[in-house]
Amino acid sequence: MANVAFLGLGVMGFPMAGWLAKKGHSVTVYNRTAAKADKWCKQHGGKSAPTPAAAVQGAEIVFSCVGDDPDLREIALGSNGVIAAMRSGTIFCDHTTASADVAREIAAAGSKRGVHCLDAPVSGGQAGAENGKLTVMVGGEAEPFATAEPVIRSFAQAVRLQGPAGSGQLTKMVNQIAIAGAVQGLAEALNFARKAGLDVATVVETISKGAAQSWQMENRWKTMNEGKFDFGFAVEWMRKDLRICLQEARNNGAELPVAALVDQFYADVAGMGGKRWDTSSLIARLNRHDKN
Repeated sequence: MANVAFLGLGVMGFPMAGWLAKKGHSVTVYNRTAAKADKWCKQHGGKSAPTPAAAVQGAEIVFSCVGDDPDLREIALGSNGVIAAMRSGTIFCDHTTASADVAREIAAAGSKRGVHCLDAPVSGGQAGAENGKLTVMVGGEAEPFATAEPVIRSFAQAVRLQGPAGSGQLTKMVNQIAIAGAVQGLAEALNFARKAGLDVATVVETISKGAAQSWQMENRWKTMNEGKFDFGFAVEWMRKDLRICLQEARNNGAELPVAALVDQFYADVAGMGGKRWDTSSLIARLNRHDKN
């Protein structure tokens, strides 16, 4: 069992930190809104700290899961950041979906202090976090990864080292690019089936046994067909992720025409009031157009 800290108790971080406590690790938490940290401690035990730097005192591994590059840079490198406060030989494992550039920047700063940094974004959404079944893609060095992996498995069903610093974030970009196209394809297919006068449930029951089957189809077709989107991974966060993908593609020369188009479709959904809707809400845009 390890002494760990967890920074950021949002919809993902709160249950992830909870699994660490359930598995017997000694957990200190920090959250920008202290009330959320207090709620976590009442639910899971452990203790809270008033700043990131205070939270990491005595921690062997420090986990974080925050919003975007600026939030991550602040908790890692800011005036109360963790890198300056951590002991040499300890590990900083960040689960934020952020840019590869900020991952490399933090890894370089950590290296100067003997702190091992892993960029380890996750896939599986809120349900995966709550059920301890996340997929974790990691960038960093092999030795600290080997130390951190069994602890990460407290909330993960799959953990894999992808390469040096930044590789975890690049792999998460691949994940989001693939998801964007899959959700749009499913939205168009369901909309087409309905307009063609088919029984959507029967169609899905049939085609889900063949090559069209996907996680999105299995888990989202019914709520998409019913127009229910008040759950899951929010549109505004997917747009943030796609922005990172498109920025990286400009750097490496990859063409992302579908991802760029789907990002604009998500902008339409946000304009419909759907910033916090689940990403499957792409179908709402098609349904809206059908009514016009």
